[in-house]
Amino acid sequence: MSQTTSVPPAFQSIKSLPPEFKFANDRNPGIVEKHGNIKYRSTDLIGSNGGENGAIVGEVSKEAHNRANAMDLFDEESPYGGNVESYEDRTSHTNEDSVSASLPVPSISKSSKESRWSDTTPYASKKKLQSWLQRSNGGWELVKIISTSGTESVISLPDGKVLKVKDESLVPANPDILDGVDDLMQLSYLNEPSVLYNLQHRYNQNMIYTKAGPVLVAVNPFKKVPLYGIDYIEAYKCKAIESPHVYAITDSAIREMIRDEVNQSIIISGESGAGKTETAKIAMQYLAALGGGSGIEHEILKTNPILEAFGNGKTLRNDNSSRFGKLIEIHFSETGKISGANIQTFLLEKSRVVQCNEGERSYHIFYQLCAGAPPSLKEKLNLQSVEDYKYLRQSNCYSITGVDDAEEFRIVTDALDVVHISKGDQDNVFAMLAAVLWLGNISFTVIDNENHVQAVEDEGLFSTAKLIGCDIEDLKLTLSTRKMKVGNDIIVQKLTLSQAIDARDALAKSIYACLFDWLVEQINKSLAVGKRRTGRSISILDIYGFESFNRNSFEQFCINYANERLQQHFNRHLFKLEQEEYIQDGIDWAKVEFEDNQDCLNLFEKKPLGLLSLLDEESTFPNGTDLTFANKLKQHLNSNSCFKGERDKAFTVCHYAGEVTYDTTAFLEKNRDLLHVDSIQLLSSSKCHLPQIFASYMLTQSEKPVVGPLHKLGGADSQKLSVATKFKGQLFQLMQRLESTTPHFIRCIKPNNLQSPGSYEQGLVLQQLRCCGVLEVVRISRSGFPTRMSHQKFAKRYGFLLLENVASQDPLSVSVAILHQFNILPEMYQVGYTKLFFRTGQIGVLEDTRNRTLHGILRVQSCFRGYQARCHRNELWRGITALQSFIRGEKSRKGFATLLQRHRAAVTIQKHVKTEFARNRMKNTIDAAVVIQSFIRGWLVRRCSGDIGFLKSGGMKTNESGEVLVKSSFLAELQRRVLKAEAALREKDEENDILHQRLQQYDNRWSEYELKMKSMEEVWQKQMRSLQSSLSIAKKSLAMDDSERNSDASVNASDDKEYSWDIGNHHRRQESSGTRSMSAGLSVISRLAEEFEQRSQVFGDDAKFLVEVKSGQVEASLNPDRELGRLKQMFEAWKKDYGSRLRETKVILHKLGSENGSVEKAKKKWWGRRNSTRIN
Repeated sequence: MSQTTSVPPAFQSIKSLPPEFKFANDRNPGIVEKHGNIKYRSTDLIGSNGGENGAIVGEVSKEAHNRANAMDLFDEESPYGGNVESYEDRTSHTNEDSVSASLPVPSISKSSKESRWSDTTPYASKKKLQSWLQRSNGGWELVKIISTSGTESVISLPDGKVLKVKDESLVPANPDILDGVDDLMQLSYLNEPSVLYNLQHRYNQNMIYTKAGPVLVAVNPFKKVPLYGIDYIEAYKCKAIESPHVYAITDSAIREMIRDEVNQSIIISGESGAGKTETAKIAMQYLAALGGGSGIEHEILKTNPILEAFGNGKTLRNDNSSRFGKLIEIHFSETGKISGANIQTFLLEKSRVVQCNEGERSYHIFYQLCAGAPPSLKEKLNLQSVEDYKYLRQSNCYSITGVDDAEEFRIVTDALDVVHISKGDQDNVFAMLAAVLWLGNISFTVIDNENHVQAVEDEGLFSTAKLIGCDIEDLKLTLSTRKMKVGNDIIVQKLTLSQAIDARDALAKSIYACLFDWLVEQINKSLAVGKRRTGRSISILDIYGFESFNRNSFEQFCINYANERLQQHFNRHLFKLEQEEYIQDGIDWAKVEFEDNQDCLNLFEKKPLGLLSLLDEESTFPNGTDLTFANKLKQHLNSNSCFKGERDKAFTVCHYAGEVTYDTTAFLEKNRDLLHVDSIQLLSSSKCHLPQIFASYMLTQSEKPVVGPLHKLGGADSQKLSVATKFKGQLFQLMQRLESTTPHFIRCIKPNNLQSPGSYEQGLVLQQLRCCGVLEVVRISRSGFPTRMSHQKFAKRYGFLLLENVASQDPLSVSVAILHQFNILPEMYQVGYTKLFFRTGQIGVLEDTRNRTLHGILRVQSCFRGYQARCHRNELWRGITALQSFIRGEKSRKGFATLLQRHRAAVTIQKHVKTEFARNRMKNTIDAAVVIQSFIRGWLVRRCSGDIGFLKSGGMKTNESGEVLVKSSFLAELQRRVLKAEAALREKDEENDILHQRLQQYDNRWSEYELKMKSMEEVWQKQMRSLQSSLSIAKKSLAMDDSERNSDASVNASDDKEYSWDIGNHHRRQESSGTRSMSAGLSVISRLAEEFEQRSQVFGDDAKFLVEVKSGQVEASLNPDRELGRLKQMFEAWKKDYGSRLRETKVILHKLGSENGSVEKAKKKWWGRRNSTRIN
């Protein structure tokens, strides 16, 4: 019994073994199965002769695949084999040629074996060839070729229709094994539909990165994809993942920089909305993760929101379109850590400041400022809503879906803080932004019949003058007049309305452009200050890709010129790499001719009849117009093969990516980029420092001569630099820098114009592939020998195909033998020192033979392994049955033992439980008996009791047995008293415990107070000792004076007898009065000493009493702390009073001493007179 299986036509040309393949154990395995989300294809292995012959439809098991790997039949590094991932197949279509097949029984007869392996029909004749057919709408469809006759072929469309087409309308398709390869170089047929399909196949699987030789193609998914983060960074750092990625390109750059000590560059290009800015940020994140640690990497990452806010805007194609090019040069230290950075910008689109198309926005920072500025800043800058500014409301687009401008403004201010731009400078920056907005609101009024105007004095004029810091009248004159110097005279010319508007817009554009350049300069200072460079760097170039719109202006002219230069650099680098590899391996290789774009570059740069030269020449003529410029181009360049003159003011240039028609409208104005001297002088007269810096910068640029490469190319020495000339100079410097680095290329692709996830427009993608030159890159890479394989790998992969045994030979001999056996022409390959180099498609014959052989081997292996598996299964079954019997017996025995143990435990538990129940019943019975006894005895006592008294006979009432009878009331009272006494005893015990605790607390407090009082007592004793010492000194001094007086009186007593009594009596009266005074002084001192002793005793007793009160030894209704403070105050007051009285006593004693001195003097006078009388 068989089952028919539908096989898609795309599966007919499969050329390698699918990753997994298995046969079911039944006899009818002709059913295609699914494992997960992966479908596996059927392959025609043998011819369809006989019922047993047919297509083997099924799947190979992982075990068979692994064993095949063990036999070296698979090579995971092969571009055709194991390295290819499995993806969802294309849409299935019915294949009417499929036949049913059945797997034979294990015992295969000899005839069936011979019929299976005797088929010698060429494999290529049995598989259905696939090709691409372009439909009328421009799309490509994969068709199956049914038959071919002459120059025509019969094809089957995916919807089942059959058509007859010419062979030249068909483009060959690649085998299914190459679906979704991660490198376009691996495609056997490199054509536009194959590349488109491969990219779309990977894009649908969220694999947005694909290699195209040395170039990484990145398709914008317009959604978040799980391909980034620290885990992926670590994986690419450790080489755990080898698939194409920005991380892989960046990792390669940093490793080559460290290994070769050569500067690297990552060149990112693509049209607006292709994801260039995000790709650059991803590369910077990887560099910061690998080279971080110094802290500067955080500053470098924070430059992104600043540059995006001031340099990006919303366009019809992209919500965050970069309107400038930038080169970020990141410097590294000797240890591979980031040490600094420098940013260079190119060609900022200044016209976006004053003019936006419908549905677009100006630069993000204007909207962020109006939405997110704090109230204080809004009041300071007089900010209004975005609808109130003419520059912002002309496009009728004020917001972006999913973007919070207020939050973005906060992020920008935080980033400005990180890059060390001060708050004052930030306020000045915001003031310049507000000035630009208010400039757009300045209106003009006509003042005469010649359409001359002057600025209206309204809010716009006043706000602009205030923010710029200039005088209102100067601003009015600058916007409505122009000073011209004629000879030695200065003429003031009034401006018309259009001239005034142009002057106003030119001032606004110049202020914004200077502000942008100043910000970049400040960022570079922050990233370079104190950063030591070693000369090693990685430059990330985020630059606009080739652009071709319905109307192409001056910006597209400069952008496409830059892309021509980058394409030439790319081609030169590509051929350099190819030639180095061929020379390294000793390949006889002739130089491959390719389409060079030097003619187009000459058209731009040639002197004096190049596009740039003629543009600068026409820009210098005052009367030059866009029409005269277009006519001059047609006059001088019509003979150039890359130039075509068009009607009116248009011309066409044949670029490497296609023809682009340019409209010369506003070419001269944008190239001149004129700002009159009056406007520069207005800025220089400002009170704010930023406009002054802008003015000096403008004057420097306008007076700067042409130097460097441009001077060598014949540029004028003293003329002012035009925009085209400055851009050309920047481009030459950029190319010189890139030439000194090892470049890595990333081409960003936008899959649709709607920014919709999952949408893939083939026409749009194909146009970008052409513009990016991806197809040209792969064509150039494949023009030599694109398929390369080492000798070891080639011998390992195809060595088993040789007829003779070559196991002992070296890989090179095996490789040459394989080439000879399969008759591969010598011109189709080259044998190098380490590798074999093949032309396009030459490896396919070997792959087909290898696949057929592998399928046959796997068929034999599957049958034999099936037989082995069944035998092994039977053995296992018998063993399992015996094991189960033993296990079940052991399990039963263990169950019985457990049951027995449970039974014994239950009996024991019951015994204890019954015992407990009996004990409880016995206890209850005894308690009941006691209660009954108590009641009976109580009744007996109450019945027989009476009043307690003495019996009549014995003085006491007794019963016959001699017992004392007591009333029950007396017993109850006694019991109550006993209980009361016991309760009181317990209360006393509790009170005793509490008192013990309080006593312990009082003991602790007493020890503390005792220490305090000891210290106070020591202080008082010291003070008392000092007072006693002063009293003793006073007493001693008085005693000495008294003894001196007594000794003098005894010595002079005999001499005084002969003197007159009147005089003697007088002296004796004085001495007696002195003695009385001295005794009075001694009595005062004694009283003071007694008072000191008494007071000391009183204060000591009081202090001791307060300490006892505080410690609880003495009960008293007073506050010990307060009384102690009062006692201390009283002591201090008495001490002060006592000291004053002691001093008064000392003064009195001193006076007494002086009186005694006068008596002594009188005595001496008297003694002198007496002695003189005696002598006489």
